[in-house]
Amino acid sequence: MENTATLKRKKYFDFTLLFIVLFLLGFGLVMVYSTSSYVASVSSGDDFAFFKAQLRSIIVGLFVMLLAYLFPYKYYKKFAPFILLASFIIVPLVLTPLGGAEGETINGARRWIFLFGFSIQPAEIVKIAIIIYSAALLSKMTMKERQSLRGTAFILGPAGILFLMLLFITTNLSSAIIVFGIAYVLLVIASKKNIYAYMLLIGVAIVGVLGVIMIAKGIGSSIWGFRGERILAWLNPEAYADGKGFQVLQSLYSIGSGGIFGKGLGKSMQKLGFLPYAQNDMIFAIICEELGLFGGLAVIFMFVLLLFRLRDIVYYTTDLFGSLLVCGVFAHIAIQVVLNVAVVTNTIPNTGISLPFISYGGSSVIFLLAEIGIVMNVASNIDFATPNVNYQETIDEETE
Repeated sequence: MENTATLKRKKYFDFTLLFIVLFLLGFGLVMVYSTSSYVASVSSGDDFAFFKAQLRSIIVGLFVMLLAYLFPYKYYKKFAPFILLASFIIVPLVLTPLGGAEGETINGARRWIFLFGFSIQPAEIVKIAIIIYSAALLSKMTMKERQSLRGTAFILGPAGILFLMLLFITTNLSSAIIVFGIAYVLLVIASKKNIYAYMLLIGVAIVGVLGVIMIAKGIGSSIWGFRGERILAWLNPEAYADGKGFQVLQSLYSIGSGGIFGKGLGKSMQKLGFLPYAQNDMIFAIICEELGLFGGLAVIFMFVLLLFRLRDIVYYTTDLFGSLLVCGVFAHIAIQVVLNVAVVTNTIPNTGISLPFISYGGSSVIFLLAEIGIVMNVASNIDFATPNVNYQETIDEETE
C-alpha cells in the first residue's frame, strides 16, 4: 500500500508528447534550412542565416516550455483577467515607437514590437491569453450560465474585440480568426447545447458566402481592399498571376511537381526565388515538392498524432480548468494547421498563416512551446490509471 501511494504521488512526464514536438521542431529546422538557404545566401551571404535564427528561437522556446511545465497551471486561473488585460494593451503597442521603423510594415500595418533586440509578435501572446481567459471563465460558470446569451457574450465578447484589434491594427486576419476560433471551440466544448453559438456560426457562414459573391460580382469592390483581391485570386488565380495569385500558383506548381515521393530533399526549384516566403507560410508546398505527397501526408500524420495525444490528456484530466486549457491548445494547433494547409493548396483565400513548429518564425515557435509546457504541466497532475471516461458528465457535475 505504501509503495502504491508513493507511485501515485510521482509527477507524470509525458515523453510521448515531448517526442512528437521535438520531431516536428527537428524536421522544421531541416526544412527551414532547405527552403531558405538560397535566399539567405543571396541576401546576406550566409546560407545558414534563417536556420541559425530559428535554432535560437527553438532554444529559447524550449527554456520557456520548461518554465511553463514547472509553473503550476492552476495559478493561471487566478491571473486570467490580468493576462487578458495585458493582451488588450500589447496589441496597440505596434503603433508606438516599439513597433519599429515606418518601413517595417505588412500591407501598411505593423505586426511586431521590438524589445532588447528581440522582435515579438503580439498576436502570439493574444492566442495564449485567450486560451487561459476562456478556460478560466468557463470553468467558473455553471452549465446554465454557459448556455445563456450573457455567458456566451462574456466568452466571445473579449475574443471578438481582440479579433477586431488584430484585424484593423495589425491587418493580421489569420491570427484574428485563430483567436476567435479558440474561444468559440472552447465555448462549444464546454456547452454543447449552446444555441447562440450555433446561431453565430450560421450567421458568419451566411455573411461569408454573401461577401464572396459580392466580391466576385464586383459589388462594393473599393471597400474590400487587398483582401478582396485575395479572394478574387483564390477564385481565379490564373487571372491574377502577376499579382495576388502569383504566390498560390507557385505553391500549386511546387505541390504538383513533387509527385508521390518528391524530387529529393534540397532539390526544390520553387524555393530558388520563385515562391515568396517559402520558409514561412508556404513551407508545406516545398515539403510536398521535395518529399512528395508521401512527405506531406507524413507531416499531417505527425500533427494528427500530436492532436490525439492532447485528446488523451483531456480524456484523463479530471480538473475542468486543466482540461479546457489543453482543449484550447488543441484548438489553436488544429485551426492553424488546417488554415495553413488549406491556403497552400488554394482551398481557402491566402491569409498568411504559418505551419506550427515547422515554419520559420521566432514568436510563433516560442509561444507554441509555452503552450506545450502548460499542457505537460496539466498532464503531470493526472493519473493514467483512472481515465475520465465520462468527461461531459464531469463538466456538468462540476458546474451545477
